[in-house]
Amino acid sequence: MSLLKRIGEPGAGGAAPTPTATPSQPVRPGMPVREPDKAKTAEIRRKVQERLVETMDPRADTNNHSMIQRQVDEILTSVLDGEGMIISRPERARLLDVIMHDIVGLGPLEDLLAEKDVSEIMVNGPHQIYVERKGKLERVSTTFLNDEHAMRIIERIIAPLGRRVDESSPMVDARLKDGSRVNAIIRPIALCGPTITIRKFAKERITIEDMIRYGTVTREMADLLNACIKARLNVVVAGGTGSGKTTTLNILSGFIPDDERIVTVENAAELQLRQDHVVTLESRPPSVEGTGEVTMMDLIINSLRMRPDRVIVGECRGGETLAMLQAMNTGHDGSLTTLHANTPRDAVSRIETMCMMAGMDLPIRAIREQAASAVDLIVQQSRLKDGSRKIINITEVMGMEGDTVQLQDIFVFEQTGVDERGKIVGRLKPTGVRPRFVEKFEAYGIYLPPGIFGTNDRFM
Repeated sequence: MSLLKRIGEPGAGGAAPTPTATPSQPVRPGMPVREPDKAKTAEIRRKVQERLVETMDPRADTNNHSMIQRQVDEILTSVLDGEGMIISRPERARLLDVIMHDIVGLGPLEDLLAEKDVSEIMVNGPHQIYVERKGKLERVSTTFLNDEHAMRIIERIIAPLGRRVDESSPMVDARLKDGSRVNAIIRPIALCGPTITIRKFAKERITIEDMIRYGTVTREMADLLNACIKARLNVVVAGGTGSGKTTTLNILSGFIPDDERIVTVENAAELQLRQDHVVTLESRPPSVEGTGEVTMMDLIINSLRMRPDRVIVGECRGGETLAMLQAMNTGHDGSLTTLHANTPRDAVSRIETMCMMAGMDLPIRAIREQAASAVDLIVQQSRLKDGSRKIINITEVMGMEGDTVQLQDIFVFEQTGVDERGKIVGRLKPTGVRPRFVEKFEAYGIYLPPGIFGTNDRFM
């Protein structure tokens, strides 16, 4: 079925028949070629989109890009003729691409998503878009036409996931096909208009070797983390927003042997595990009628019935943290999760707070004992002021002493200054403390290099 009704036919918005030119029609010598300015380009684009809305068949197959492009080109030619404009082929091709992105893609976000240097996209209403490049924010010239334009793109993102966003439910979390995380919030909550935040996933999967090259970790830290995962220690990756927690969790999960069954639980599926035996579970918000909700806690509890060797929770944000601790304490060693916290000590406090959000009347000491018994290692990730990301602490959870959970740093980041380019200067170094859990490594046949902890011992 044709995407567009023929222009000028009844039901096509009353548009009169307009002669069209072929896309390949050459610009003859002496013909005035007028490149439209930004305002004129936006006006042409708006008129083409209005004609598309008037003539588009909502039942058409939008996967047939070649047919759509041919018919959109006809409308573009008609609009340009009506404006009395002749533009160059490169400008025409660029304008055609922009309009095609609006029809079958993500509009002005398409080109930004294709840029390798862009790690995050922030839409603050239709007329203001920022991106993050190499840890720094900068505004781009690309914009949406209006609120309705931005809303169409949001709907296009969330529709395949069965989610909704409207005045009664103005916030939504979603993901793109490549796993990039999307958050959208609309009026009346967002006063500036539809606001979209996209955390991009790199097309090329980052490896531990990349992290060593970037200075995120040292070789010794990487060796220790590899050993901890293979020895089935329970690990929490903590850090602030945008610090790289999910990337680190992906890399740590890569150390899991291929012969183990892994069950992942996430709000929006974004983990990219390389193993074959992986079961991915994703929570579901309630329907319009308020039914059908599947929470993170429901999924974690269900995952324990699925014979997992490892349970990986994308992020603990609330009461599901208690279920995660219980999983770690009931034979599911080697489990991994992330949470928001600025220091390892804050991570312990956050675990306590989120466990209380489960609604169970547990004494704080019981929660602390659960946390101290369940978690073996805290990996603290941070985004520094210069935009770089580093693992600034690898901390052992040593158990309880009185009413306090005891922590011991194994590796720390020591800042020594700032260079002339504003880059933070420092080093990742061992503290010289041998963690207690190294005794567990021997049972798995794991042997670390001598002196890895900053001492000259040869215990392994």
